[in-house]
Amino acid sequence: MSRRPMNRSVIVTCAVTGSGDSTGRSPEVPVAPTEIAASALDAASAGAAIVHCHVRDLETGRGARTVALYEEVVERIRAENTEVIVNLTAGMGGDLNVGPDDDPMAWQPGTDLVGGLERLAHVEAIRPDICSMDCGSLNFGDHNEVYVSTPAMLRIMAEKVRELGVRPELEIFDTGNLWFAETLIAEGLVDAPYWLQLCLSIPYGTPMDVGILQAMVHRLPPEAEFTSFGLGAMQMPMVTQSVMLGGHVRVGLEDNLYLERGVLATNAQLVEKAVTIIELMGAAVQSPAEARQTLGLT
Repeated sequence: MSRRPMNRSVIVTCAVTGSGDSTGRSPEVPVAPTEIAASALDAASAGAAIVHCHVRDLETGRGARTVALYEEVVERIRAENTEVIVNLTAGMGGDLNVGPDDDPMAWQPGTDLVGGLERLAHVEAIRPDICSMDCGSLNFGDHNEVYVSTPAMLRIMAEKVRELGVRPELEIFDTGNLWFAETLIAEGLVDAPYWLQLCLSIPYGTPMDVGILQAMVHRLPPEAEFTSFGLGAMQMPMVTQSVMLGGHVRVGLEDNLYLERGVLATNAQLVEKAVTIIELMGAAVQSPAEARQTLGLT
């Protein structure tokens, strides 16, 4: 069991846009590659060492897997900033909307289910610093949507990501996901230092419970670095909790749209607020160069 002191040197990740139904709730959520890249660059200027990027369909605003959109986002970021760490999602392609109770095999609109290698098409084309891997399946929300990420898919993805020289960010939505991440590590499919993200308050994964977060942190191997986040109003409280437990932090419009009650935020403003909290706690924020050293990125 690993017990960690408060983290005095913190990596800030900004999750820039996500894939959720948030574009109609805030004009600050970027959709086009130009907007996503600009918002990522602003977040980096505000103190984010890592920018975590999804892309969105230009017409519907929904999350997409289009390789060309990812390429444009990364090209635009790199044209202005060669230091910030680029983290691309590899979580798209796992959405399964089950049919009605009398015909559950009649997949509903929104279903986008592909294999592990196809989920990595943009990662293979771009070879970012980091890509995320969701370490298990999850009942997503209150209806018939399931996120599918099976052990076989994940082993295929882990092998491919290592072959490409990309650092995987192991996304942990519940304790079973953590168990499987430990299995990937034990099987030698993930190289140290391990980078894990502990995701709280997404229905129905890990609830917003600091005791559960602490128990998960205590299971992590010594070679692991972790970050964690909460949704909505719990985003900033989770900054302090994660740092206190020895971890790093993630903020951004993927997880929370508000700077404070009734005030819509930009990504840069959320990063600035997180940096202020971290520094008020007596910790320092890592630069991209320092974060690269922490995570073993070349």
